Amino acid sequence: MVMLPAADIRRAVRLGLEEDLAQGDVTTTALFSTPTPARAKIIAQESLVVAGLAAAVQTFLAVDPSLRLSVPRRDGEQANNGDVLLHIEGDGRSILQAERVALNFLQHLSGIATLTQKFCHAVRGYSVSIMDTRKTIPGWRALQKWAVALGGGMNHRRSLSDGILIKDNHLALLDYGQQAVQTACRLACSHRRDTMPIIVEVESLPEVRQALAGKADIILLDNMTPAMVRRAVKLIDGRALVEVSGGITLKNVRAMAAAGPDRISIGALTHSAPAATLSLVLTPAPSPRRRRL
Repeated sequence: MVMLPAADIRRAVRLGLEEDLAQGDVTTTALFSTPTPARAKIIAQESLVVAGLAAAVQTFLAVDPSLRLSVPRRDGEQANNGDVLLHIEGDGRSILQAERVALNFLQHLSGIATLTQKFCHAVRGYSVSIMDTRKTIPGWRALQKWAVALGGGMNHRRSLSDGILIKDNHLALLDYGQQAVQTACRLACSHRRDTMPIIVEVESLPEVRQALAGKADIILLDNMTPAMVRRAVKLIDGRALVEVSGGITLKNVRAMAAAGPDRISIGALTHSAPAATLSLVLTPAPSPRRRRL
């Protein structure tokens, strides 16, 4: 079950509306001096995985609690071109004021979920997890990782406290020369809490051997070709989990999965996912019919 980051959504909605409405909506105020009944619907304009509806709903209600909403789709569901994701009724001024922030949530998060699903589908048949990274928009990490999970992916570390991940710059700063990987792993083992995993990033087979000697739990093969990954997997031989990362695309991810890793981490899931194509269509509400005397 994908958990809804409710507190993070509330915070993101508040910040988004402060950004857009702190000084008011001068256009809507200039054009409409009184309540203007209206109806709106948000429509998918491509096939996508829905993500961000919870945030969109909160956005409209934060602007105007009297708005009436109905939600024919749910976060995590598939939607096709032309499907309605959300109906809104009420004061058109309020709908206009919430429109952009609500669509920002839906377009960005649905884009992440949809791209994640494409990667997961690309590696069907292989026992490998598609994972995100910490390459997220500041303040949006929980929402972006939620969208990855809705698309079928797995979440990597949520923060620097979630696991020890020794990367190239750690090794450069440690300055232990050719034994840096093994030394770093041993230092990490002596400082880790409970069963916290130790992950180390390596770029060559000699570094893989050092990682094994240092008792790393997960060996991250960075920017290796599928052929190199296959050799590393054979060398590791189940003594550690194998993760691959760097340069992973929809074109090469299946070949990478075939090389035998346990995990494939992809920064592009969150930092480069194209926004989903959605639109909000707004129309005046029909005037009530006059009753005959």
